[in-house]
Amino acid sequence: MTTSKRLADRKVAKFQKNITKRGSVPETSTKKGYDYPVGPILLGFFVFVVVGSSLFQIIRTATSGGMA
Repeated sequence: MTTSKRLADRKVAKFQKNITKRGSVPETSTKKGYDYPVGPILLGFFVFVVVGSSLFQIIRTATSGGMA
C-alpha cells in the first residue's frame, strides 16, 4: 500500500466516523428550564415604576385640563 493510499484511507475513515456523530448534541449543552437575566424583585420594581409613572401622567393631564 502506498503512502498516498494509506493517507486517503485514513482520511476516509475519519470522515465516516464523523458522519455517525453529525447532529448529536450532548445533553449538558442544552438549556433546561427558564433562567431570567433579572430577578423577580427587580422586574416587579421596573413594572411598578413604569405603570406608576404612566398613571401619574394620566392624572396630571386630566387635572390640568388637557394638553397643557
